[in-house]
Order: sequence, then C-alpha cells, then structure tokens
Amino acid sequence: MRTIGLIGGMSWVSTETYYRRINSEVQRRLGGFNSAHLLIESVNYNDVARLKLHDDWDAAADLMIRSAKKLEEAGATAILICSNAMHKIHSQVAAAVNVPVLHIADCIGDRMKADGIKRAALVGTHNVMTEGFYRKRLVAKGVTLVPADMERAEEIDRIIYDELMFSRTTRDSERTMKTLLTNIAKQDIEAIVLGCTELAMIVDTKANILPIYDSTEIHCDAAVDWMLSGVEPVEPEL
Repeated sequence: MRTIGLIGGMSWVSTETYYRRINSEVQRRLGGFNSAHLLIESVNYNDVARLKLHDDWDAAADLMIRSAKKLEEAGATAILICSNAMHKIHSQVAAAVNVPVLHIADCIGDRMKADGIKRAALVGTHNVMTEGFYRKRLVAKGVTLVPADMERAEEIDRIIYDELMFSRTTRDSERTMKTLLTNIAKQDIEAIVLGCTELAMIVDTKANILPIYDSTEIHCDAAVDWMLSGVEPVEPEL
C-alpha cells in the first residue's frame, strides 16, 4: 500500500473527516482489519488565517511548501491539501516537491466527467466560488459553472468560519443551506459541487433534488485509489 501525506489543520474538523473517510474506505475495499498508511502534517490554522487576512499568499505558500516537504521526506508518495480554499497556492506547492499533489478540483472534475455532468453550481467559501483557481479546473474538465450566488456568499462564509470550523452545527444553518441548495437546484444545472471541506456537516449530500458532489469525499476517494493501486485484498490470519 502506498503512503499518502495529508496537510491538515485547515480546519482540524475537516482533517478528522479526511482521516475517517480514507481509513473507512480502505477497510471497505480491502476488508478485515486493513487501514490506511497515512502521514499528517497538521498546521496551525490561526497562522494561515492571519496570512489570508493580509492577502499574503506567498507566505501561505511557503508554509504549505514546508509541510509538503516534511511529508515527502517522511515517505509520502502523494500529498493532499485538506482544504478547498488553500488550493489557491496548489501550483507553488506541487512545483516544490517530487511527488503528486492531488488537486481537489481535478478529482471532482474527473468524477463529474465520468458521470456525464456538463453543467453545475459551485458552493463554498467566497474565494472558491468566485476566483479562477478553482473554477477553471472544473471548466477544463468540461463542466460549465453557473455564476455564484453572491447574495448568500457572506452568509455561507459566516457559517463556515464562525461555526463549522469550531465543530459547531446549528439548525438555523442547516435550514439556511437547505434553502440555498433548493433554490440553486431550480437553475438550469445537473449537479451541485460542495466546494468546502466542512459543509457536509450540515448538508445531507445524499438527500437533495440534484446530485451533490462532496469535495472532501471525492478527494479522499482519489487518495485511496492512489494508495491501493495494484493492491489485492488479503484476509488476516488470526
């Protein structure tokens, strides 16, 4: 089994989800007591948030590069940045190491392409919904994205940064997201991309009018595909 490195802590809540999903998927595919070979470099998100606040993406990239190099040196054969928003500096990180850094939007785009999805809406933090670093990756996979719902962008950011990143969920926020997704589904689209690693905490991705592509789940599954390439299930000998 190949070893995957996770750059986590953005937030620790979503990193926990990554760990659980990857291990449960490895166990599901291989059976028995199998679990994942993982390395985790968990950064202090307070440092990252300060850099983002001052729009200092070069310093943020340096921080991510240091983490990626630590993982590579420790034996990671591929790396995941466990945050949609931090893929803004993916190219700098990928260029600094000699192992693949699996881009979350590419993983989503590949899944949507395989499913024949041509037109979708993207929901996430403000920069994910509006900036080209994420949208262009999906468009390159043949997915047309409708314009972002900027009327609700501020409220989505509030839910993410004031609640979910502190592992808090509320009924009000659940209702807000349900209403938002219901309204988005009325547009001329075939699916919704959940482009935030924490939003699945308050969104039932399996119970909506349209298919919802959960970025965290898809990113994790791509990591497992990499880890288990060529690996056959082996039952434990007790």
